[in-house]
Amino acid sequence: MIDTHTHSTLSAYYLQLEEQYVAHNYHPLPVVFSRGQGVYVWDVEGKKYYDFLSGYSALNQGHVHPRLVKAFTEQAQKLTLTSRAFYNDQLGEMARFLTSLLGYDKLLPMNTGVEAVETALKLARKWAYQVKGVPKNKAKIIVCENNFHGRTLNVISFSTDPLAKEGFGPYMPGYEIIPYNDLKALEKALQDPNVAAFLVEPIQGEAGVIVPDNGYLSTAKDLCKQAHVLFIADEIQTGLGRTGKMLCCDHEQVKPDILILGKALSGGMMPISAVLANDEVMLTIGPGEHGSTFGGNPLACRIAREAVQIIIDEHLAENAAIQGAYFREQLLNMHAPLIREVRGKGLLNAIVIDHPHPDAAWKLCLLMRDHGLLAKPTHGDRIRLAPPLTITREQIDECLAIMETSLKKFSSTY
Repeated sequence: MIDTHTHSTLSAYYLQLEEQYVAHNYHPLPVVFSRGQGVYVWDVEGKKYYDFLSGYSALNQGHVHPRLVKAFTEQAQKLTLTSRAFYNDQLGEMARFLTSLLGYDKLLPMNTGVEAVETALKLARKWAYQVKGVPKNKAKIIVCENNFHGRTLNVISFSTDPLAKEGFGPYMPGYEIIPYNDLKALEKALQDPNVAAFLVEPIQGEAGVIVPDNGYLSTAKDLCKQAHVLFIADEIQTGLGRTGKMLCCDHEQVKPDILILGKALSGGMMPISAVLANDEVMLTIGPGEHGSTFGGNPLACRIAREAVQIIIDEHLAENAAIQGAYFREQLLNMHAPLIREVRGKGLLNAIVIDHPHPDAAWKLCLLMRDHGLLAKPTHGDRIRLAPPLTITREQIDECLAIMETSLKKFSSTY
């Protein structure tokens, strides 16, 4: 139950509404937003906060970016949905833009991140049977421990998180789980001739921003190529400027055989995701074999094109690299005993909390909220810190001051 007594009457009203009428499949930080702009959000009482979650990296461009609002408004007054039973004048333009930018032949549009993951897995299996020659129903996908690719029944079948998995069986076969950042384990798993693909997050975000060793991605890609196996990069959270490059794989000059995008592809305006691949892979799926009513709708496609163009025009990847390096350096310079580890790349960062209290990270997040910064723990002792990529050095300094104040308050309280 939510303790509504610690909140104003208005906040308590909205907290209670969700508690009573919304499924309890999330545990939100108790703050009720009513407005956002850039790196800021305001609650229903008008208090202003820095947003250091960014909709799990969906808001790389910041809240309600004026160019996205304009694109949304203009397109919403013209055409919003056709279904793929017909053509529309926005899907092809968006696909040409993204495939040209990222160097692929084709794009398959979907709505949510996990739908794009499912699409990539279907493509990999179809390619394995049609192109690689894997025997029927024998295709295998290699995945990593502590992965997070979504919560459909298929995807949780290869999760190692008990919270996401237990109580939802039976699970789909066809997956082999290996340790993350372990090239020897990958090399061994690739010896199976029925392996179709290796699915990997360039940085494991939900697991607490686990950054692999330098060279892990490039060597993994080489191993996959040698074994005639597809390398699938889930860049839903790491892509589109978040880590200091347009794609996180770009740090090692790796081009995935299948690329998965989502989140910031919409700039927080509309659900849209995409899978990109070359013809050898993409054309294995024909009419009727995959689809979505809303996938490729003109409203989302127009927004996606604008969202990515904003990242380019405003040099948001470059800003993420600069501000992220400074942010990590300053966090380390705090020498706060409560922070055991600082890790990240670009503006996808996390701190690991070292304190015996089982809810230490949660309580620290509540203190930061009280001082005007919003973040949320993941996996108990880790706090992800991922503001919109529009954040400035001055704003970073203000946020560091908030964090330092909150850390001192925590140390004097617990």
